[in-house]
Amino acid sequence: MGVTYKYFGAPDGATAARVPISMRPEELGGDELGQGMFTKIKPETMAAMVLTGIEGIPLNRVPPLELVVLHPDYAVVKLPMTVVDPLRGIGEESVGAAAFIWSTVPDRAGPQDAFSVYQLLHRWQDFSDRLHEAGHQAYCLVWP
Repeated sequence: MGVTYKYFGAPDGATAARVPISMRPEELGGDELGQGMFTKIKPETMAAMVLTGIEGIPLNRVPPLELVVLHPDYAVVKLPMTVVDPLRGIGEESVGAAAFIWSTVPDRAGPQDAFSVYQLLHRWQDFSDRLHEAGHQAYCLVWP
């Protein structure tokens, strides 16, 4: 099976902490921003992908995630805005370059080819724009 991640937006940690604890991903539906994003990609990997591929930050300087809720059945973490903001306003060339760079990183989970990473970064770019427009921050619901 494995772990499932749902990225979503919320105005603050208290709102993000009120996620359903017994529902499966397909039952969660949308959030304040619409659909949210379901994936098998860890938030740590997403943070590294954006910050190393777009911002050029070395992996060892990627900031940690903030734990909002730790429950025996799930967790909610907050992604730093430094992971979300760089995607807003960058062009196709930057997205393509970041996808290529990330596709060459060995020993990591996530998409393995540049085109898959490119598509993922475009979904994140749209997600980042919606977060900004709503005045929300990025969170991730993690559960087995």
